[in-house]
Amino acid sequence: MQYDVVIIGAGPAGLMAAEVLGQSGRRVAVFDAMPSPARKFLRAGIGGLNLTHSEPFDAFLGRFGDRAAVLARSLRTFGPQQVRDWAASLGVETFVGSSGRVFPTDFKAAPLLRAWLRRLGGLGVRLFTRHRWQGWDQTGAHRFIAPTGEIRVTARAAILALGGASWPRLGSDGTWTQALDGLPLAPFRPANCGFDVEWSPHFRQRFAGAPVKAVGLEFGDRKLKGEFVITDTGIEGSAVYALSAPLRDAIENHGQAVLRLDLKPDWSTEKLAAALARPQGSRSLANHLERQAGLKGVAAGLAREGLPPASLTDAASLKAVPLVLKSPRPLAEAISTAGGLRFDAVDENLMLVSRPGIFAAGEMLDWEAPTGGYLLTACFATGHAAGQAAGRWLRA
Repeated sequence: MQYDVVIIGAGPAGLMAAEVLGQSGRRVAVFDAMPSPARKFLRAGIGGLNLTHSEPFDAFLGRFGDRAAVLARSLRTFGPQQVRDWAASLGVETFVGSSGRVFPTDFKAAPLLRAWLRRLGGLGVRLFTRHRWQGWDQTGAHRFIAPTGEIRVTARAAILALGGASWPRLGSDGTWTQALDGLPLAPFRPANCGFDVEWSPHFRQRFAGAPVKAVGLEFGDRKLKGEFVITDTGIEGSAVYALSAPLRDAIENHGQAVLRLDLKPDWSTEKLAAALARPQGSRSLANHLERQAGLKGVAAGLAREGLPPASLTDAASLKAVPLVLKSPRPLAEAISTAGGLRFDAVDENLMLVSRPGIFAAGEMLDWEAPTGGYLLTACFATGHAAGQAAGRWLRA
């Protein structure tokens, strides 16, 4: 088979690259190892597809940490507003939620994906599923294990959009690193993940599965207010994911990380101290904490897990309850991954320095971001950039 461009990976980055190239009239084929395209994209849409975020662009870019500089060009070209315009062009209107996150009006991923695949089909883009990429043969042809056996495909250019290593059952298993052996790769690490905590048996039995709402979290110079969930092994949830990168790094460097919980984030220390100073009388400590400070259930349980009995009525302690995190949850459970193909392996056009005409995009590149639309937008943006760059390469 002969194409102008082959794209390996039918996730958001690969499909966006295919759209860009298809619109320029190129012969494009997309190959994916799974039985159907964009499985992780569809999974992300369960509970509401968070396409992007509406915050000012500089703040948006800052969410990518030390990778902001290398992603800036792609995100300026195809950033949050372009994502919304693109969705609208597919007949999917979006709205901004109270948190600033952007969702389709129906919250669903499937209608958007169906419209997208129809567009790609109309552009002549061919999609091959159950084709697992095996790298190149000695002539430079792409090798695939297909249902009919091994096949070889040649193309003038190629875009690798092979994903990270989280949710392997959906196709992102990281096995592509074997084919790129010899290129600079950063080890995969969990991102946007939960963490293990050594709960007491009583706390685990009583509160596993309980949500913790309206709590303050502090680690290093980062503070936020949000929600998370107690699990049998530790904690997970949006507020935890927002801090997962520094927490993970601290555990790697020091063997643990101490997250501080403010159980009354809307109260000043002085207000809490005044409430707790009221006479306890004949009430139990649990009743006193509930009556005077509204601390009960899982919040009171967290206080008892992290503080000695003498500190349970100390306001400053209740606004900085230590929670010792022992390890991040396994890579396969993470929402996304850090690590992958390092940016010194590609040039400013996302082309492999060692393989001219081969481009990389999406989560297989070594960057990470919190949840909130940032992950998906950067996948769209790097796919768009790689598609444009491949088109320029073909014209040259």
